[in-house]
Amino acid sequence: MCFKRSDGHKIKGMGIIEQAGSFFMPVRTESINYFMEDFRCEPIDEFIVRERKNGNTYSYLHILLASIVRLYYLRPKLNRFINNCVTYEHNAITISMTIKSSLSDAGEEIMLKLDFTGRESLAEVKEIIDNEIKANLNKGDSTGGTGKTANSFNHLPAWLFRFAMSIFRWADKHNLLPKKLIKASPFHCSCFVTHLKSIKQDAVHHHLYNFGTCSVFVAMGKEKMCPVVENNKEIKMAKMMKIGFSLDDRVADGFYYSKSVKMLKQMMENPDCLKEGMPDDGSKNLVIKKKKKKKDKTKKTKTAKVSKEKKKKTSRRTKKTPEQIEKQKRLKQETRERKEAIRAKIKAGREEIKELKKQEHEVTHNKEQIEE
Repeated sequence: MCFKRSDGHKIKGMGIIEQAGSFFMPVRTESINYFMEDFRCEPIDEFIVRERKNGNTYSYLHILLASIVRLYYLRPKLNRFINNCVTYEHNAITISMTIKSSLSDAGEEIMLKLDFTGRESLAEVKEIIDNEIKANLNKGDSTGGTGKTANSFNHLPAWLFRFAMSIFRWADKHNLLPKKLIKASPFHCSCFVTHLKSIKQDAVHHHLYNFGTCSVFVAMGKEKMCPVVENNKEIKMAKMMKIGFSLDDRVADGFYYSKSVKMLKQMMENPDCLKEGMPDDGSKNLVIKKKKKKKDKTKKTKTAKVSKEKKKKTSRRTKKTPEQIEKQKRLKQETRERKEAIRAKIKAGREEIKELKKQEHEVTHNKEQIEE
């Protein structure tokens, strides 16, 4: 392990628990955490329609990749990988994905590998993706030489191909894999993304690869209408989309992953925060401005009418003639006198009851003396 990697640098100063995980689970496929997250589609659709009026054509794929790139810049632990029980961090943010030359069974699969710094805006990410897709569809090969390198091994016999792959695995394990092969390999990336929405397929839990450096796999599924509880009161039908995540448990703990997915959800459901790139000074502050929901005007008019009627009633009550005021005073005085008279009668009745009880007690006492 004395050789340095061309695609990453070694992480130093880690805790014993973080280091021990890779020794207990040396293989990536035995340390995967799978989970699924729901995303609201209404804010994404509103953003796409609004930007289309301004001459910008964005898709779900552009927003997803821009959110992932920004997330990796803000959460650098996600850009780590384990190789031979040692933790490394990628030198750049690289995203791999597969596209088909045509949506048919005979359509050829083309591997893409996109490089980012993490400070790109949504427009810059869109430009990188579109240019790479156009170049690959026109040439039938990726600009990084993924297809060309793979085709060079396609004509080898099976035993020689197996032998070559064993050499590649050993060289990659000991940091001896050439830089050209690492650059061409789609498995040496920060994140692998599959766009299942484009083929009308729901999200899946995709596996990770033992070969390479990919620690995160993201599968974006199709959108569909689902019941949603709003404000813990009402159940409404909303347009939802599931995204499946496959994460290497050795790279970060569950708290770090859960917070990262929440940040990704906030960015995707508020795409306006991706329109501007991150500053070059290295600051990593994410400002997400959530749009306020429009209140119903009908409710406002109803409440306004009710309040006006109440004010009118109260104003009518306050306007009284002097005769009415005197009559009200007289009624209050009469009720006060009646209450006092009733209280006096109650008091007199209580005294009479006490006197009768006293007489009864004396009579019983005299009876007892006579009997004795």
